[in-house]
Amino acid sequence: MAKKTKNIQYYEAIGRRKSAVARVRLYILGKEKEIDVEGAKIKAGEIFINNKPIKEIFADKVAEKTYNLPFELTNTKDRFAVSIKVSGGGKTGQLEAIAHGIARALVLVNQDEFKPILRKNGLLTRDSRVRQRRQVGTGGKARRKKQSPKR
Repeated sequence: MAKKTKNIQYYEAIGRRKSAVARVRLYILGKEKEIDVEGAKIKAGEIFINNKPIKEIFADKVAEKTYNLPFELTNTKDRFAVSIKVSGGGKTGQLEAIAHGIARALVLVNQDEFKPILRKNGLLTRDSRVRQRRQVGTGGKARRKKQSPKR
């Protein structure tokens, strides 16, 4: 039985880290040069986060290397137009959630080829470390002990 081809406009995946959640959409551009996503015109190779270019939110080189790593490993740098909705957490959590979401979306594109590469580099594993909650009897901090009284 032959495989059915689906008329897919984009591949969507969710990435998470700490309390940050990123919804990533990889748009496939065919004959058209750009795609309109909620008022923003996105070309192939461009990444928009919450309708802003990614350079406005993550300007430094370390962040650029982090979010581009899944594309560089799979050689799909300028193949997709990327739209991301991210919420919760701080800058670092959001950045790692974005990288996780991009990696998961790329696996949907070509599972046989991309999954082993991304798994080997640890991009498909959700980093489950979260902030430790405040404990009872610690004086307002997670690990702090109350000072014992002097004799």
